Amino acid sequence: MHRASATISTTLTPMSRRNFLIWMQNANNRKLIRNAAAAIWARKYSSAALNEQFVNGTSAAYVEEIYNSWLRDPQSVHTSWDAYFRTNQYSGPPNLAPMGRNTMPLSAFMGAGGGAPDEKTIDDHLAVQAIIRSYQSRGHLAADLDPLGIKTRETTVSKDGLQRRANEDVLRQHTSFFFGENDMERKFKLPSTTFIGGEESSLPLKDILSRLENVYCNKIGVEFMFINSLDQCNWIRKRFETPGVMTFSPEQKRLILARLTRATGFEAFLAKKYSSEKRFGLEGCEMMIVALKEIIDVSTDLGVESVIMGMPHRGRLNTLANVCRKPLEQIFNQFAGLEAADDGSGDVKYHLGTYIERLNRVTNKNIRLAVVANPSHLEAVDPVVQGKTRAEQFYRGDQEGKKVMSILLHGDAAFCGQGVVYETMHLSDLPDYTTHGTIHVVANNQVGFTTDPRFSRSSPYCTDVARVVNAPIFHVNADDPEAVMHVCKVAAEWRATFHKDVVIDLVCYRRNGHNEIDEPMFTQPLMYQKIRKMKNCLDLYADKLIAEGTVTGDEVKSVAAKYEKICEEAFEGAKKETHIKYKDWLDSPWSGFFEGKDPLLVCQTGVKEETLVHIGTRFSQPPPNAAEFVIHRGLLRILAARKAMVDEKQVDWALGEAMAFGTLLKEGIHVRLSGQDVERGTFSHRHHVLHHQLVDKATYNSLQHLYPDQAPYSVSNSSLSEYAVLGFEHGYSMTNPNALVLWEGQFGDFANTAQCIIDQFISSGQAKWVRQSGLVMLLPHGMEGMGPEHSSGRVERFLQMSSDDPDYFPPESDEFAIRQLHDINWIVANCTTPANLFHILRRQIALPFRKPLILMTPKSLLRHPEARSSFCDMVEGTEFQRIIPDNGPAGENPDCVKKVVFCSGKVYYDLTKARAERELENEVAIVRLEQISPFPFDLIKEQGNIYKNAELIWAQEEHKNQGPWPYVQQRFLTAFNHGKDISQSDEHASSTTSTTTNTNANTDSDTDSESESDTKSKPWLSRMFSSSSKSSSTNNQEATGEFNAAKHFDLKNMRHDFNRPADTKTASDARKSQTGRKIRYAGRPCGASTATGSKAQHNRELNALLNDALSI
Repeated sequence: MHRASATISTTLTPMSRRNFLIWMQNANNRKLIRNAAAAIWARKYSSAALNEQFVNGTSAAYVEEIYNSWLRDPQSVHTSWDAYFRTNQYSGPPNLAPMGRNTMPLSAFMGAGGGAPDEKTIDDHLAVQAIIRSYQSRGHLAADLDPLGIKTRETTVSKDGLQRRANEDVLRQHTSFFFGENDMERKFKLPSTTFIGGEESSLPLKDILSRLENVYCNKIGVEFMFINSLDQCNWIRKRFETPGVMTFSPEQKRLILARLTRATGFEAFLAKKYSSEKRFGLEGCEMMIVALKEIIDVSTDLGVESVIMGMPHRGRLNTLANVCRKPLEQIFNQFAGLEAADDGSGDVKYHLGTYIERLNRVTNKNIRLAVVANPSHLEAVDPVVQGKTRAEQFYRGDQEGKKVMSILLHGDAAFCGQGVVYETMHLSDLPDYTTHGTIHVVANNQVGFTTDPRFSRSSPYCTDVARVVNAPIFHVNADDPEAVMHVCKVAAEWRATFHKDVVIDLVCYRRNGHNEIDEPMFTQPLMYQKIRKMKNCLDLYADKLIAEGTVTGDEVKSVAAKYEKICEEAFEGAKKETHIKYKDWLDSPWSGFFEGKDPLLVCQTGVKEETLVHIGTRFSQPPPNAAEFVIHRGLLRILAARKAMVDEKQVDWALGEAMAFGTLLKEGIHVRLSGQDVERGTFSHRHHVLHHQLVDKATYNSLQHLYPDQAPYSVSNSSLSEYAVLGFEHGYSMTNPNALVLWEGQFGDFANTAQCIIDQFISSGQAKWVRQSGLVMLLPHGMEGMGPEHSSGRVERFLQMSSDDPDYFPPESDEFAIRQLHDINWIVANCTTPANLFHILRRQIALPFRKPLILMTPKSLLRHPEARSSFCDMVEGTEFQRIIPDNGPAGENPDCVKKVVFCSGKVYYDLTKARAERELENEVAIVRLEQISPFPFDLIKEQGNIYKNAELIWAQEEHKNQGPWPYVQQRFLTAFNHGKDISQSDEHASSTTSTTTNTNANTDSDTDSESESDTKSKPWLSRMFSSSSKSSSTNNQEATGEFNAAKHFDLKNMRHDFNRPADTKTASDARKSQTGRKIRYAGRPCGASTATGSKAQHNRELNALLNDALSI
């Protein structure tokens, strides 16, 4: 009895205990409880709670269940229950558990006699619940979203005579359940899945319909019912359905008006001052600026400290001015056409980014805002922003994304049309790529450049791509500022609560054409007839606030005049500037990285031998003290082979790469390797992550456990995407210069689908946006008879985009190599030894600046017995070798060499094997070009001097119109004919050719010829603007040693020969007569495909290459 009393006291509230005791005093109920024990065995299932010898919290539920069973089938219960229920004296006990929200006892809807509800009552309540769900699921289809009113939908007239927007598209078969006019006043119980009642659990039908209309079919359309989580769906319902949730105070309304005034005023000011300039203004969607500021305000209040934004060109200048608070003078200077004060090509003003730290005046908290620069490829910046955001979260230790967030802005046509959006979306929940929620804002102009939506997408909305990741989508009429503000507040709270993506679809219009000088009436005449009659959003909202008495007309004019005065003052200040500075638009500053560094000093890349031994040993071992960690037997053999190499002080490709990573980790450098299957490696050579063979998700990464105080190592298998993942890693590399970030293609040609990131960001990012990146691209490359697709990494494309001049030999000095690296836009290499791989990876961090590295990596060489290096090539005092000369008999006795074969990559091993088989080691020298770009002019010249009388050959495995040949051909000529002539025959040819530059000219030659020679030796840009007088040029040469005619040869002086008609002189004759020293190609002929699909054909082509290259 004590147990029963204690249970009732602890489980029931005082009021519930009182009701329960009253119920117990009824004699019929006491009899009912006594009969309960006898009926237990009649049940078809058992309950442990029923074995208790006292009444507990489950007894009422049990009796109710027995009663329901009896209603269905009287014979299913014990005869005593049947007799009792037939007396009609039973009434349900009060529920012992607390009643849930929007719940009422069933008896409230029964007749006075306590019987079961009639069938119509049940059907009516089910119909109301179905209508509520229809509004929640499809109400957005009837929402008033289009400010132009072009998209009109049929409405429905209900039985009370009111016209409602919810039509058959929304209600489907439930339109017939609008009952009669009398039913509109009838109350219905609200289900637990709606919040329209507030504190009320039931509402009249007319109120239910009106509230649902106002929530789901007004200026906001909410798509969320596809989300799998009930908690998330209820969270959204509560934010939109709760009565009064969209009430704004007068202060809030004035703030909206002020911000909207600034956004509108900025566009009007630019239109007035620069009427003929393209600026891709935001007219028609000015609310986007106010929306962004609201998102940032709410997010900042919730703990966010840094916001990284990516956006297309439309509205970028307004965002920079009014969201980031970029100084207006710097923006106006971009219209002035001023010269730049720093290096680079620059970019158009509506592509530029920025980085700002400022005080958020609403929340009184500091905030960092970055807008990432973006090319005209509208959505290309999406993964870059995500990578930059992820990196900043990582380095801040922000594992949940509470401090750093990303906002991505889109155009409607691009959001649904460009595949990188889908690829980026699918990174959102991947453990190594998630940014813990991104807020997407779509400026939905309802038109592309000139293409209507009905011709640009197949989906109902431009935002449907977001449904694949369960991101809620909030459509909103951009001409309703308060609706926009509410949606933005909910979106920011959603991101902070669930750390998942969310989409805001700002349905607006574009007042001008694609740009300000474009005529939209050519293609959208009816739309633009409406647009030209439209009041702008500011006027509409100002009229509304004036009508309701929140502001006066004079206050509206005063706010506008105040901002125009600010713009005018900035405009006058901008006139005083004489130059623009690209660095003012840098989106990723590296504070303190460049300060105090010698820009021409490269740190040592060799390390101590004991460090190599330690890293190699740890990399070759299974998990320490984990005997139960079951490793695949094949991996045990690989680990044993690694240990044997370490004992022999040798490394293969995988071990050399691991030692480069390990030594950097030891030095505190974070290493991140990303790409498809990189943990194991495409060719099963890396195996950085060991998997337990019996336990799922149990892994071990030895490079993460080398030293107790090492930097973190991240190796991440990516989704099957190149475009988005490469962009992500590029963004990651922009954040921290003291990190080695690598992306590996599964095969080299997989970079094809990421070409936009390569062209627009990696190759040209520094020139356009003064943005450096040390990103490494690893591209498996080699013609090995595996077919066209998995052969070439397309090295020719990267070399074509290299910015070094093929005709200009830079001034020779001790800093020749580092100066080349400093001036080039990126580095392209094809290493043949693990030691060189080790050094070039470490050199990425050792450089006092950052350059992208494009590295062709091997496939068959990964296990080639000759492709190994000794520890002595990696210890202190060693460095990366730009070329590897012949160290065999040919190199020891160069005068006997008849042919020098220059090559790069795997073909070197084919050539050395064939040379040995033909016993030509004394007559043929093979020189490896490891760093292709920037081209090592000085070392190639040195090799030409060593082998003065030998024939010069370039051999490659790629086709003649592919591979390095188109790049190296002209540079070889420049290198070989630099300085004094290399052979006597060359000297004779040079002296007998009138158009040849005489690099052995006597220093006493006349002034005119010397001046001409000086000028010709300069780069073309310097020659174009150089003075014809000798004095300043000569003095400069004497002081700096640059552009000296006696030391530098410029091949551009014979460009006219190359362009002569064929009947006068061929290009090859011109080269021979002009330079004397030439280089010949040996290899495959030109081809459309990268390689043959036939193994036999591949072998025939390789043999022909070897015969051509090695024939004496």
